[in-house]
Amino acid sequence: MRVLVTGADGFIGSHLTEALLEEGHDVRAFTFYNSFNTWGWLDSLPQDKLKSIDIFSGDIRDPNGVYEAMQGIDIVYHLAALIAIPFSYHSPDSYVDTNIKGTLNVLQAGRKHDTERILVTSTSEVYGTAQYVPIDEKHPYQGQSPYSATKIGADRLAESFYRSFHMPITIVRPFNTYGPRQSARAVIPTIITQLLTGKEEIKLGALTPTRDFNYVMDTVEGFLAIDKSDRTIGEEINIATQNEISIGDLANEIISQIKPNARIICDGERLRPEQSEVNRLLGSNEKIKRLTDWEPRYTLKEGINQTIEWMRYNIEKYKTDIYNI
Repeated sequence: MRVLVTGADGFIGSHLTEALLEEGHDVRAFTFYNSFNTWGWLDSLPQDKLKSIDIFSGDIRDPNGVYEAMQGIDIVYHLAALIAIPFSYHSPDSYVDTNIKGTLNVLQAGRKHDTERILVTSTSEVYGTAQYVPIDEKHPYQGQSPYSATKIGADRLAESFYRSFHMPITIVRPFNTYGPRQSARAVIPTIITQLLTGKEEIKLGALTPTRDFNYVMDTVEGFLAIDKSDRTIGEEINIATQNEISIGDLANEIISQIKPNARIICDGERLRPEQSEVNRLLGSNEKIKRLTDWEPRYTLKEGINQTIEWMRYNIEKYKTDIYNI
């Protein structure tokens, strides 16, 4: 198949691009244009893989570029987005432009090109703090940050194109994904990079919220399984382990694997506004298991160990002396 991955230069997108290549697909990678001609995490791939990828540099906010990138494409995995929650407090306009308008550009181009499948990437943040657990796909939405509000808007646009124009769209909703190549604006790389650079005091925000963590390869396998099933068209589908852990307990697990004598400090700069904090996320994976053959393969302990080992040999890629928003 001819496949396009938007956000292919990012964390999950680069892993998904690799997996699609390994499955034998003809992959076009939509990367964010910049004057340095860098392709994000794709630049770290072996040259033989990189030469197999059709790189398209552009801007997801530009409808003309998106239209051109989607010419001749059978399947679109739409991952391009702004995702950092703290930065969305600072620059909400950019999240509207990227997450909502960018998704609209993909949907409009897909309609014009009669694209066979479009998978739109959502986030568990659209649910806000759990009103019941496990959180299934019928859970109410709650925009507790500008980021989550724009993802809710993008999801509803995707739903409208499915219902209005019979487009073959699926909304894929991963819970918190972690693993090699993740930026330090996320909690697991934040903890690991502080420990690997010798810090004895680990600065974090709130410690009591819980999250349902997916290792990145399990998330990628979820995307692939959803695409392979016609039963998933028109659906919204969680990718979740259906297990939760508090940020404090997560930090202690990572500390035990790297530097057992380190201690945790709550840093006020890293706290979300009180009503913006999502206090509990525990996802239901009943639907993805019912519609596909997906099962998570990595335990949290295994995934963290894999992530630590990768970051140990790539620590120079991180600015560990600053708070990444």
